[in-house]
Amino acid sequence: MIQAEATARYVRTSAQKAGLVLDLIRGKDVNRALATLRFTRKGIAADIEKVVRSAISNAQNKEGFSGDVDRLYISACYANQGPSAKRVRPAPMGRAFRVLKRTAHLTVHVSERPEKVVAVATTPGAEAPRPKRARALKSATTPSKKAAKKA
Repeated sequence: MIQAEATARYVRTSAQKAGLVLDLIRGKDVNRALATLRFTRKGIAADIEKVVRSAISNAQNKEGFSGDVDRLYISACYANQGPSAKRVRPAPMGRAFRVLKRTAHLTVHVSERPEKVVAVATTPGAEAPRPKRARALKSATTPSKKAAKKA
């Protein structure tokens, strides 16, 4: 099973804002994650998409990769806080307010899903047992038999 990662460091956003977008793609397969990032209306989504594509490329270049990108999924993704740049904003009466320009380190791990093993029937003509159907619950809008007799 192949595992690869990619990291973008010193991205100009807060780790909290990046974490909101990373939560959307965690655990998804890479094609679905890229589609999600494409239509996410957050500025950081473009940077995260770049990191995901880099992680896919890193997985493709690893020894032992099967060659099927569709089997890759995002196994972990997180945003750590980077260094904050301190700036000063002038305030009334000669005072100054401090402004923190935050940065984040974005990390994406991709892994290859194991191949699904299909169970083959040992005897010809033998079928797998069918699962039992769930019984439907009575609806709140459907009157019961007792209520129907009274009416």
